[in-house]
Amino acid sequence: MNNQNNSNETEVIECSQCLKEIPASEAKSVEGIDYIAHFCGLECYDKWIKEKQKQEKE
Repeated sequence: MNNQNNSNETEVIECSQCLKEIPASEAKSVEGIDYIAHFCGLECYDKWIKEKQKQEKE
């Protein structure tokens, strides 16, 4: 009997902005002091940056 683990599952993570599930290998990431944020693309990353800048001004 063959006991090999033939897992074809790809690790998925959520985009930190839109929460869309994306393959970890395709994610763009930004490292912060206490966390790593993952993004599905530059559009979500730009939105995230703008929201963070707005929060810092308040």
